[in-house]
Amino acid sequence: MMMSSNNIESSAKAKEEEEITKISLMRSMVETQDPSSKEVDDMTMRRFLRARDLDVEKASSMFLKYLKWRRSFVPNGFISPSELTHEIQQNKMFLQGSDKKGRPISVLLAARHFQHNGGLDEFKRFIVYIFDKILARIPPGQDKFIVIGDLEGWGYANCDIRAYLSALSLLQDYYPERLGKMFVVHAPYIFMAAWKVVHPFIDVKTRKKIVFVENKSLKSTLLEEIDESQLPEIYGGTLPLIPIQDS
Repeated sequence: MMMSSNNIESSAKAKEEEEITKISLMRSMVETQDPSSKEVDDMTMRRFLRARDLDVEKASSMFLKYLKWRRSFVPNGFISPSELTHEIQQNKMFLQGSDKKGRPISVLLAARHFQHNGGLDEFKRFIVYIFDKILARIPPGQDKFIVIGDLEGWGYANCDIRAYLSALSLLQDYYPERLGKMFVVHAPYIFMAAWKVVHPFIDVKTRKKIVFVENKSLKSTLLEEIDESQLPEIYGGTLPLIPIQDS
């Protein structure tokens, strides 16, 4: 049975009102425990609420954990490229263009990732640096971004399960409801062994945003979400890749 447009609008309005009420409840709860949360806008609160299915207590706990982590992990308020020497040398992350909804587009060339002397700590700093750079490009009214994870040339030498799980944990715990969609392209068969290890750690909401794209429909699939003028050249568009440290 199809809902009428009036019913859909009514349902959406009721949900919005519920969210507004719960944001207010969440704000009063977290501000008593961490006064710094007074500086946080409602859109941020809403993301944490949605990540916990509008459960105020769980969302508040998640948010307070985020504030504590941010102060500890990013004490200066930002990560400097000077802290990321090995990661930036690999030149594997790019940021340019926006999709049809205005969401910034990042591209990961996964075959350029190798473990290095900076270890997992530098990798985690790099992930936070990436997220912060991307979020700075998000226009008003939008709160998500797009990732194209390109696995062309990926092999066992690039496989780094600890790094993958760390990136996933940072995304899900501290940047909830930020990923709009992730297109996984040029995935070789051997990657599926690594995917089977990582997949159980991906929450259900995030899984729905990850799309494996077949080579034969690569450009047409990307063009459904991204105008050709905003699509990277390597996928048949017109934009050159811009290293994230230069974007």
